[in-house]
Amino acid sequence: MDQIPLAITLKDSAVFDTYLAGPNAAAIDYLRSVATATVNAGAWIWGPASSGKTHLLQAVCAAAGPSLRAAYLPLKALSPLGPGALDGWGEHNVLALDDVDVIAGDAAFERALFRLYNDVLEHGGLMLFSTTEAPGNLAIELPDLASRLAAGVVFQLVALDDDERIEALKLRARHRGFELPEETAQYLLRRLPRDMASLYDWLDLLDVASLAAKRRLTIPFVREVLARSG
Repeated sequence: MDQIPLAITLKDSAVFDTYLAGPNAAAIDYLRSVATATVNAGAWIWGPASSGKTHLLQAVCAAAGPSLRAAYLPLKALSPLGPGALDGWGEHNVLALDDVDVIAGDAAFERALFRLYNDVLEHGGLMLFSTTEAPGNLAIELPDLASRLAAGVVFQLVALDDDERIEALKLRARHRGFELPEETAQYLLRRLPRDMASLYDWLDLLDVASLAAKRRLTIPFVREVLARSG
């Protein structure tokens, strides 16, 4: 997998095994197929913030085999660099473009993305896109680009319910090498912001704190850490 020459790297935790499928199993199955080169069509994944779009795009790149040239391009980070940031990626087998929303309506960026799309297809590759909107609702002004973007497989990611959030936290904990007690997971869900990005960040912080203090993640210990952290 190629990485862009910026301070942007794939998160170690952004792999398929740490993403709780829940209601999004079809999207995950398809993206796993992309990563193993068993499908040859791109996809558009959309959904609310913290539904796991970035996680899944990075998971595809992390799972890509040595014969599959894949790259993750976060457009929110790249957009300040201008349309030229999209040059030179056309020979990749898989390009995962995150946050396409941010360049919608920017004529120069849209033209650059259209050229990139054509280059990738000409070289037999495929593209993955993520946005908060369905393709038909995105304010793309270049008609040819809009029609190309709407041609792929579309998956809407659904936010996890509370039981699934708890299971996702336990899954993340196991990936980090510890078990998260059920009662502690429920406590976190009651006390913290309920979006998965925030919950994961707090879980990572609690893990570090528990290792430093050599204490388990009991509710009293978690309460202490949360109080110290404001």
